[in-house]
Parts: sequence; C-alpha cells; structure tokens
Amino acid sequence: MNDIELLHEAARLAVEYVAGTDGRPATPDAAALAGLDAFDEPLPDGPTDPSDALRLLSEVADPATMVSTGPNYFGFVNGATFPVALGAAFLVNAWDQNAALPVMSPAAAKLHDVARGWLLDVLRLPGHADVGFVTGATVANASCMAAARDELLERAGWDAKSDGLFGAPPITVVVGENTHSTVRKSLGLIGLGSDRVVKARTDDQGRIDHTELPTRLSGPVLVCAQAGEVNTGAFDPFGEIADWLAATTDNGWLHVDGAFGLWALADPSRTHLVAGLDRADSWATDGHKWLNVTYDCGIAIVAREGALRRTFSSVAGYLPPERGFEAMHHTPQSSQRARQVEVWAVLRTLGRSGVAELVQHASDAAQLIAERLRGADFDVLNDVVINQVLLRYGSAATTEALIAEIQRDGRIWCGATQWRGETAMRVSVSSWKTTLDDAARAADVIVECTRRLPAHE
Repeated sequence: MNDIELLHEAARLAVEYVAGTDGRPATPDAAALAGLDAFDEPLPDGPTDPSDALRLLSEVADPATMVSTGPNYFGFVNGATFPVALGAAFLVNAWDQNAALPVMSPAAAKLHDVARGWLLDVLRLPGHADVGFVTGATVANASCMAAARDELLERAGWDAKSDGLFGAPPITVVVGENTHSTVRKSLGLIGLGSDRVVKARTDDQGRIDHTELPTRLSGPVLVCAQAGEVNTGAFDPFGEIADWLAATTDNGWLHVDGAFGLWALADPSRTHLVAGLDRADSWATDGHKWLNVTYDCGIAIVAREGALRRTFSSVAGYLPPERGFEAMHHTPQSSQRARQVEVWAVLRTLGRSGVAELVQHASDAAQLIAERLRGADFDVLNDVVINQVLLRYGSAATTEALIAEIQRDGRIWCGATQWRGETAMRVSVSSWKTTLDDAARAADVIVECTRRLPAHE
C-alpha cells in the first residue's frame, strides 16, 4: 500500500466510523475496553507496515471510544462534529499549516480575519475586538485574564511583561462561589493565585448576587463572571456587575467565562439572559462545544485592541515583520493549528440564523428532558434556560446509584456533579445530532434505569 492508498484507507475508516455513530451505544462495552490491552506491546525494533497501525486503531481503539459525536451523549458539555467541520479538519490536517504568521500560511491568516469578523457579528460583540484561537476555554480564560492583568497593572504604573509580578501592585480578583475550575486554574497560571480571590455569594442557580459584592475595594480589580454556570446553565447579572465595578473602581476589568453559554448571544430569543454581556472587557468560549467543531478549539476575545498583542508578542531575528494578522503574537502558543478554518466553515454553512437555531434546538431538547423527568418523580434543581438539566432522584445516594446504572446500561451517557454539597445528575445537550426524539428516548432510558433500583428514599 503506497502513501496515497494509505490515506484513502484512513479516510474510508474515518467515514465508516462517522456513519455508524448514530446507532451505537454512547459507551464502549467491557470487551472493547479489555481489547485496549492489544496496544501494550514493545516498541518495534524497526519499521513496520503503516497499514497495520491503521488496522489496530480501527479494530481496537474505535470500539473503545466514547461516542460523544452521536446523539446519545449527554455528559460533559461536548459538542459533536458537523460534517463540514470534519471535512475542513481533514483539509487542515492535509495542508499541515503553521498558522503562526501570514508568511507561514496566507490562507490561515485570511480565514482568521474572516472568521473573527463573523464570530463578533454572530455573538453581537464589538467589531474592533481582538480574537485568538487557542486549545480550549482554559487557555482562552487564561489569555483574556493575562491581558487583563497587564492592562490593569499598566494603568497602575507597572509593566508586568518586562518586570514580572514581584513587587507589582496587587490585583483584587472577584469570582462567584460557583466559578468554574478552569477560571481558578487560569488564575493560577497567570500568577494571580487560584485561591487568592474574593468570593461573591451566589443564588440558588449559581448566579452572583450583585447586592452582596464588596463595597470597599482599592487598586486594580478583575471580576470573573459566568455565561452559563456549568451545572445549571445560569447567567450572571452582567449589567449590574458592570455598574458595580464602575462605581467601585476606576481601574476595573470584567471578564466572562462563557465556554458554552456565550453562544446564547447568537439567539435573539435569549436577550434576557445576556443583558449587559456586551459591557464586559473580555470573553472566553469554545468552538468544540456548541459550535460543534472538532477538538480542540477555544476562543479568546478581548474588546481592547492591542491588549492580546501586548501580552503575547514575541520578537526574534528570524521572524519577519508582517502585514496581516500574526496569530502567534495574540495567543500563548507560537506554532499553532489553523483552528479558525473549521469555525469559518461552520459559520459559513449555518449562517446567523443557523447558529441561533442550534442554540434553540439544544435548549428545547433540554426542556423536553426536564419536563419528562419532572413527571417521573425527579427533582429538577435548575431553571432550564439553555442546554443544562440538573436532576436529583430521591436522595443523593439514590441519584448516585442511578447514574451508575445509566452508565452501565450504556445506551446514553450522563454524569454526576456536586451541587450544594450533594451528588446530582447533570444532563447536557450539546450535539447538533440530538433530535427531540433522541431527547425523549434519553428520558425514557433514564426512567427505565430507575426501575432497576430499590425504592428510593
């Protein structure tokens, strides 16, 4: 088998996998998991047949995948993959462009410019904002907050990029009690401390209670709010937080972690959820969640022009001055995959109305699941405003047992979370493939699994 024949075979196997996902259980069975032991072999002493590597991947790894690209996966907030995104990913991998600079990939630079404009358009964010494509929301959050750190310190008379943080004016970081772990991780990465924060009280949905925000703060202030609490899908009161920040300090920055929830900006029917969101200084989201592109694709958006470049620019004698967007000077990574190509492909295919329908569709499916389970003796713990359903069946212990039974059953997959100190079940609808019929079947599977449990408390 020559090189081109090998690629045709890989494409055939990939298409075969995609074609079979709708009819597969969400989780691999025990035999498939046991089969992974086939990879436990010594490193070959010399070259082997590359077609044999593809055979092993198809025969052994393929059956052991979580079918998160199908309609029956409701676990972590994972999107599926639009066919056009996968097709674009094939081309991106074939091109193998380093999207760091226009001189390395004029096509990637151009598609960044177009994708950036379309993103800001569909999300109704300032058209002048900087956009960087990174690995995921963790790095997107870290990138935005690093830019915030440098801007806040510059206003205070300190150059963090040159002088570091030793001796720098302290930055007060305000987060909600329910802030996502990636925000804490990002704060640690940029030197502000994951636990060195002021925690704002939150309500029963995990929203920051703006009336409980501190009234006396001095120096630079960074506030991290949420668009889409990871369990409830709730949105912080952005307008009120922005008002409080403006009244509290003249050196403030409002950042929004919107890993999946930021896409609600694309849906005109959800303006009540996103009121004031455009008043933030930066936003982080993922393409591999609700936009349903392949992993990995995070997006960092900063309203202040030049802020990302100030933080991440890198000068070297072999790097020529460029005309056009220089991705490596706007993100933590230098060499980088052209993630914007898939984003461009999906946005071009869906258009503005298609993205709105994507959000509406998933939210409708989540509502259907909630309604069916509410009628089957489940406690729905959240206001189902977008794609998240938070559930408890009887006690926390019974809920935990039910989750284990659902995962053993394997037809669908959803996971456990901790809510107010007790186990709850989280159902996330993120796949473009999940129809209302799929949602109804998922609810039926969950109810069926309850019948295998002892009477709940």
